[in-house]
Amino acid sequence: MKMRETAEKTELFAQVKQQAIKLAAVFKERAAHTDTTGEFPYENFQALKESNFLSLTVPPEYDGKGLNLSEYLQIQEILAQGDAATALSFGWQLGVILENTENRKWDEHSFQDLSYKIVHDKILLNLAQTENATGSPSRGAAPTTIASSEGTKWRINGRKSFASIAAALDYSIVTATIHPSGNKGFFLIDHSLEGVAVEETWDSIAMRGTRSDDIILDDVLVDQEALLVEENKGTVTPRGWYLQIAAVYLGIAAAARDYTIQFASELRPASLPGPIKEVPEVRRKIGEIELALFNAREVLYATARKWIDYPEKRSAMSPDLAAAKHIVTNNANHVVDLCMRIVGARSLSANNPLQRHFRDVRAGLHNPPTDDAIVYTLADHALK
Repeated sequence: MKMRETAEKTELFAQVKQQAIKLAAVFKERAAHTDTTGEFPYENFQALKESNFLSLTVPPEYDGKGLNLSEYLQIQEILAQGDAATALSFGWQLGVILENTENRKWDEHSFQDLSYKIVHDKILLNLAQTENATGSPSRGAAPTTIASSEGTKWRINGRKSFASIAAALDYSIVTATIHPSGNKGFFLIDHSLEGVAVEETWDSIAMRGTRSDDIILDDVLVDQEALLVEENKGTVTPRGWYLQIAAVYLGIAAAARDYTIQFASELRPASLPGPIKEVPEVRRKIGEIELALFNAREVLYATARKWIDYPEKRSAMSPDLAAAKHIVTNNANHVVDLCMRIVGARSLSANNPLQRHFRDVRAGLHNPPTDDAIVYTLADHALK
């Protein structure tokens, strides 16, 4: 019975991967338009809905596909090769659901209800944590968004920044400091409620299609059940699914590599007897690209495998997750740089995909945790 279940799960994932490859090919055709206009890629998300991709990390008992961390990251890497902004935005929804699928910290009835909404109503969801006043939650500051209990309701006031797909969201999971305890709560907010608004603030030159605008919460009243989970002050929770950041930027690097290989195979300057792929220096750079991609993939998926195979070690895996993010995103940047050196001045043309990959891959260095925070985390861990 167990062998049959394993075989069925393997077949299911193979089908999902093939769907992801097809979706990525379609997204690739739209990526330049999305980047140029800065518009949200509604068509891409409609395709994800129609392919039932919103249910990828929902557990099977709630009609989802139940992908694990490694499988989820593979899908993210594939989708990012088509359009990185779509993949990164989409990944937040998959990741936050995967987290609770693994640890079941939310009220189970609330999780079941939300899962069914995702699978059957195709709702879009994001985790909104970052604030201009406090920066990334990885820095440890308490949210300035406040939740106060009023009878059978919570009153929530605050503002969240860098909220990907803000304008298209049906729900957000918002972090807020609970008054008066000071603990951090994760609240499910229906965007149709009075007091929820989106302000367009996204003017980044990278990942333009994420439309990571601000969410404003002005005296928003939600039921007591909207509090999904409460964490004590100062709690640090390693989140394996944050590796989706690394997977997306690895996907960008892979897309840049594929374009460069094709370019080097086709360009035949009059001064050379064959294509530039035969030039020793080009071959050396391609070899460096392959090494960097191999290194990044091995680190990323080995870390994910450790997370899956040793759940009892997850609480101590913050250094592993941080190191993997650092290694993958920096290698991804190195790969794109090498690709641009091979392609040369043509890579700076506005209609060349490498200039978009170059801008997008840089964003990975600024997604939390940032390089400086990672280095100090590893130092602290070593010196304890």
